Amino acid sequence: MSVQQISVFVESKPGHLSRVVDAFTEANVSVRGYSASDTGDYGIVRFVVDDPDRALQVLHDMNCAATKTSVLCLRLEDKPGELARVLKVLSSCGINVQYSYSLISTYICLYVKDLDQAEKLLADQPVELLDQKDFLHMTAGIA
Repeated sequence: MSVQQISVFVESKPGHLSRVVDAFTEANVSVRGYSASDTGDYGIVRFVVDDPDRALQVLHDMNCAATKTSVLCLRLEDKPGELARVLKVLSSCGINVQYSYSLISTYICLYVKDLDQAEKLLADQPVELLDQKDFLHMTAGIA
């Protein structure tokens, strides 16, 4: 069970990120979470959206370099130590979290190379693994 993340390579200049988000708005694509990282003159922005196929098409129509990647998305209990517990489950089995970012409230995305193994490890943990359909009707932290 995974969700699709859209990554887009953007120039680190004022207006470039808002142009992407404006295009999503025009295409009726709702952003559920995002992460922007700066690598100097350019950056990578990662989005979790309600309609990743439409978002990717919007970006391709804008001639943006963009890709779609599967990531894990979990809902953690809203209490101290939950993120640490999940990261220990994965690291104890040699799974490295290459990057992560938070979404709405206590929703987080984790990118790992072995999605299947990570899903199996977390299946009996007190977290809820989400799939793409869970984002269709989500608003302000309510799934």
